[in-house]
Amino acid sequence: MDRFDLAGYAVGRVGFGAMQLPGPGVMGPPRDRAGAIAVLRRAVELGIDHIDTAQYYGPDVANELIREALHPYPPELAIVSKVGARRDAAGNWLPWDDPADLRTGIEDNLAALRVEQLAAVNLRVLDERQPPGQRFDDQLGAMIEARDAGLIAGVGLSNVTVEHLRRARQQTEIACVQNPYNVLDRSCAAVLEECTAAGIAFVPFFPLGSGFHTQNPVLSNDAVHAAAERLGRTPAQVVLAWTLAVAPNVLLIPGTSRLAHLEENTAVRDVALPDDVVAGLTALA
Repeated sequence: MDRFDLAGYAVGRVGFGAMQLPGPGVMGPPRDRAGAIAVLRRAVELGIDHIDTAQYYGPDVANELIREALHPYPPELAIVSKVGARRDAAGNWLPWDDPADLRTGIEDNLAALRVEQLAAVNLRVLDERQPPGQRFDDQLGAMIEARDAGLIAGVGLSNVTVEHLRRARQQTEIACVQNPYNVLDRSCAAVLEECTAAGIAFVPFFPLGSGFHTQNPVLSNDAVHAAAERLGRTPAQVVLAWTLAVAPNVLLIPGTSRLAHLEENTAVRDVALPDDVVAGLTALA
């Protein structure tokens, strides 16, 4: 299966994440503005029809780049954003998740991207250790109101536990869940299993490992390198192909600001890992 439903959009399973388009630390303008624009345009040329973004990437940078590069958008392009956080001048990630803030965040995304509706917006839970309760219900209510008003086609969740997901599904349909997951980090395996059983798109963030580490533990892993050398592929392609093989509802959003990396990541659509390689990588965690 090379496509999966995302809030009514039949998107390809390899999309694009806009987080790396702004400057260092996801703050400020890109080092190479023309290069960032070229990456976005090439992504669409390569058939990518799912772009993940946020107004607080920059802040206000990623969405502005997407608009300049791609507006007016292809009708099949699903743009997904997230709300629930903001950035301060020092680059800290701060909560901005009162119901009124969430609605404002959605409207800010719409204005910056110059669209009337987004495919989905994820409610970002900054502290997943906090059990879901009335505050979560109120936040979810703001997301449902935005969907019912036609501002978003689907309600998504991000950085949530199984308990969050189950409580949310008691109140509304969930279009997608975006949680950390990769070949070394399976802490959200139970959430993935819940999504797979329910037919909900699962969008792993940091599928290649966190870009905030000095040395990326995923891409520097010896077993990953051995598999890549054996198959004549790059470590990134091996890791992404493994993630796609985990479940049919997994949608990838690897991000980059470089054309070469974009081409490399997108080529994973044609990578089929042998069963013994999948098993060996699965055994890493």
